[in-house]
Amino acid sequence: VQLVESGGGLVQAGGSLRLSCAASGQTFSAYAMGWFRQAPGKEREFVAAISRSGVATFYADSVKGRFTISRDGAKNTVYLQMNSLKPEDTAVYYCASRRGSATSRMVPGYDYWGQGTQVTVSS
Repeated sequence: VQLVESGGGLVQAGGSLRLSCAASGQTFSAYAMGWFRQAPGKEREFVAAISRSGVATFYADSVKGRFTISRDGAKNTVYLQMNSLKPEDTAVYYCASRRGSATSRMVPGYDYWGQGTQVTVSS
């Protein structure tokens, strides 16, 4: 299983970015997907998750209303649309997959991880 993130970069506060995570080597529809982030000196934290059907989505309180997770089964890709970005959103963002229908907010709850993509929000 391979997960490859893209779309990170440098953006000013208030701006937007869309992260993508392309999955291969797995039956995409059999996996729930999640996004996590890790800032320097901090633990990896939950950002958003989506069920394997795409019907159910979950968000950390810190991003609710600003970020949107979605998935495209035809492209085996999960997205994270990030709007109204803040300097505190600066981190490396990781995509993760979890076999089964249930999502998780916990790092150990996921089976596979991407290499991460850097998001930097300047003030």
